[in-house]
Amino acid sequence: MCGRFAQAQTREEYLTYLADEAERDIPYDPEPIGRYNVAPGTKVLLLSERNEALHLDPVFWGYAPGWWDKPPLINARVETAATSRMFKNLWQHGRAIVFADGWYEWKKQGDKKQPYFIHRSDGQPVFMAAIGSAPFERGDDAEGFLIVTGAADKGLIDIHDRRPLVLSPEAAREWMRQDTDGKEAGEIAADGAVASDKFTWHPVTRAVGNIKNQGPELIEPVT
Repeated sequence: MCGRFAQAQTREEYLTYLADEAERDIPYDPEPIGRYNVAPGTKVLLLSERNEALHLDPVFWGYAPGWWDKPPLINARVETAATSRMFKNLWQHGRAIVFADGWYEWKKQGDKKQPYFIHRSDGQPVFMAAIGSAPFERGDDAEGFLIVTGAADKGLIDIHDRRPLVLSPEAAREWMRQDTDGKEAGEIAADGAVASDKFTWHPVTRAVGNIKNQGPELIEPVT
């Protein structure tokens, strides 16, 4: 699954992998985002395409349509999202990308859970596939977005059996295109996913368990 991640660099450091300035309708901002502990239930910078240009909007992480009487969901399984009653329309018309530096998972060790930070070995940003209730500029606090997850494999399964669907920059751009249909999106999810062997991970401080903690020390390795 994906329940926490870091989104700390400047917008430009993420966007440069996806599109040149002519393809964006996003004001330049040199300030780092600086969020090392992004949690569900908060607004997150979400990238999507409108009118053939990329837009960046603060969108609520969580999805709870009016008929849903439970807490908001934060993840959607790639295996079923395209056909499920709850997510089919989002898959067709509300695809987006969450850019990040990496994400956190917790692994039980003895009677405690040890958090790990997972990121690309080559230092590139992580582009996580997302679906949500478009248009995202509405800022709706109930029907926001979810991060799409897939089954973990290889070494990643030792940390958790689910992982966010991380796309290559090229696949991420195609995923967001408004003229990409649901079937094509499924093909992008299958063919454009970044393989597990492209990631590395290390244990981090348990302070990441408190969402009030936001400093860069959260992603540093601990013994």
